[in-house]
Amino acid sequence: MRLLITGGAGFIGSNFVRYCLREHAATSILNVDKLTYAGNLENLRDVESRPGYQFVQGDVTDHALLNELFATKIDAVIHFAAETHVDRSIANAAEFVSTNVAGTQSLLDTAWRHKVERFIHISTDEVYGSLEAGEISNENCGLKPNSPYAASKAAADLVVRSYWKTYGFPAIVTRCTNNYGPFQFPEKLIPLMITNALEGKRLPVYGDGMNERDWIFVEDHCRAIYLVLMRGVPGEIYNIGSHRPVSNLEMVRRLLLMLGSGEDLIEFVSDRPGHDRRYALNSKKIRDELGWEPLVSLEEGLVRTAEWYRSNSSWVQRAKDGEYRKYYQTHYHNRDVFLASL
Repeated sequence: MRLLITGGAGFIGSNFVRYCLREHAATSILNVDKLTYAGNLENLRDVESRPGYQFVQGDVTDHALLNELFATKIDAVIHFAAETHVDRSIANAAEFVSTNVAGTQSLLDTAWRHKVERFIHISTDEVYGSLEAGEISNENCGLKPNSPYAASKAAADLVVRSYWKTYGFPAIVTRCTNNYGPFQFPEKLIPLMITNALEGKRLPVYGDGMNERDWIFVEDHCRAIYLVLMRGVPGEIYNIGSHRPVSNLEMVRRLLLMLGSGEDLIEFVSDRPGHDRRYALNSKKIRDELGWEPLVSLEEGLVRTAEWYRSNSSWVQRAKDGEYRKYYQTHYHNRDVFLASL
């Protein structure tokens, strides 16, 4: 099976690439990533020379490029590429609409025209909006996004649905809870708190810290995506969650205890606009229909994640100071030459 993976140099995308090449050796992967600030090819140094893996820098809104890539006979698409950071969406919503909505439509249209057999769109639990205590979102719940990021993902979900309903295109949407694990860009909560604590810096916590999230280790999410790819039903939506809700403040305290740092590093800061109080997913559908279960407990996953960041301080430093962005220029050939070789 030949997969086109968009956003495969990002956090979840790069973990999925590595998972596929490790667990499903017969899979061939063409990874296309725009290489924005969150796209880091150093995430894939250990697999970049593997047979069956190829990378090309590109934008999912680039129709001409997409036609060239799909002409290489793509069987399925896993669409990770997206702007994802809520704070950045508040500062610049237009970029999120362009990439997450227009980019998804462009990719869908090209995949449909090339008769791709399966299209998996990676979405988020944030499209359901903020929940009250005791509430839980299933796949039939309405969409109530509260940030420009969440709104752009909800819009993309609906465009995906329209291609299934209008054209019979075999597209599937997955919506996952908060991911954590190796190679996550340090602006996100868990890696930010771990790296700041290791450096003795303050740990900024929004508001009162009681915003609640469900956390899933990234490898568990990757296994779920692969199951959906192989056995999911076109036109369906699959929620993916671990059912382990934790407040942000509790998460920060757990990490400090694990790292041997004191809670005096915690610094409460002004809450961000439209900060959703709580997310919670019902993932019974993917468990019952596809047999998926999370294998990594929160306790084990946090230990593995903290140890990874402790052991990869050079990766962290290069991510924080921007040096990782030079990797593409020094390790990859001219894009036009590469495209000609496809």
